[in-house]
Amino acid sequence: QVQLVESGGGLVQPGGSLRLSCAASGSIFSINLMGWYRQAPGKQRELVATMTSGGDTNYADSVKGRFTISRDNVKNTVHLQMNSLKPDDTAVYYCRATTAYVYWGQGTQVTVSS
Repeated sequence: QVQLVESGGGLVQPGGSLRLSCAASGSIFSINLMGWYRQAPGKQRELVATMTSGGDTNYADSVKGRFTISRDNVKNTVHLQMNSLKPDDTAVYYCRATTAYVYWGQGTQVTVSS
């Protein structure tokens, strides 16, 4: 079992920045992939960024150059640094961990609005 707790969401103006964090606990050594997904109202959940246990990263085209996924192995935490935020980035952001199973966090709201 893996438990995920996200933090760091909030309200930000267009062009601003936010940093999301996802703290993992439980069977963390079995995690082979961690990532961030988001779901806007009326839309399907979509991939934002992922990182393998080996450090390889993957980003959605819509966030390349603006978002950065990173991890702190000491604190078992994955971060998503979001810069140059746009209103279209407004969504609930979810952390996901993959072992032989898939685990999701509870989500954190990000609202980009003036």
